[in-house]
Formats: sequence, C-alpha cells, structure tokens
Amino acid sequence: MVRMKNVDVEIYLNQLISFFDKNPNDLIDLIGEINKDDFYKKVEQQCYKNFESGDEISLTQKQLIDIVVSIKQVDQTDEKKILGVFQKTKFGLISLN
Repeated sequence: MVRMKNVDVEIYLNQLISFFDKNPNDLIDLIGEINKDDFYKKVEQQCYKNFESGDEISLTQKQLIDIVVSIKQVDQTDEKKILGVFQKTKFGLISLN
C-alpha cells in the first residue's frame, strides 16, 4: 500500500531519530539489542495509524513498548525455529530429537 507522506509525521520521526542519535544510550535502554531500523519502521507505521484514526501523531509510552515487545517476539520466534532441536544445559548441548 502506497501511503502519502504527512509532514507532521515526518517532522515527528525526524525529531525522534535526531534525539536518539544524540542520546544513543537512551535508545539502547528502550530497544535493547533489536535493530534500530526495524524499530523506526514500526514507529512510522504506528504514527500513520494514529494519524489515520484522528489520534495524536506522537506515540504514547505504551505504544513504544508494544513496538519493542512485538519486534522482540518475532526475533525470539525465529531463534526458536533454528535452535528448537537442541537444548543447552549445564551438561552441554543436548539433542531433543
């Protein structure tokens, strides 16, 4: 779906990205080890959802946390698919096959 750019959304995103560029530790505290580009993409999507529903463009704290949790859940799901056959224990790597 091609979406028309909204100036207010773009300004908000640029300010958010600029803030986190100047304060990288705050970004790490918020998102941890997830990819910041994935985070920014999800933030943009949520801003447009807010805009289309007539809400404030800026995200709430809950929306930011929900974005981080959703990205981390996807990361964990992918990891389980790869490592699902093996279980790491104090005795070493055990095959669950």
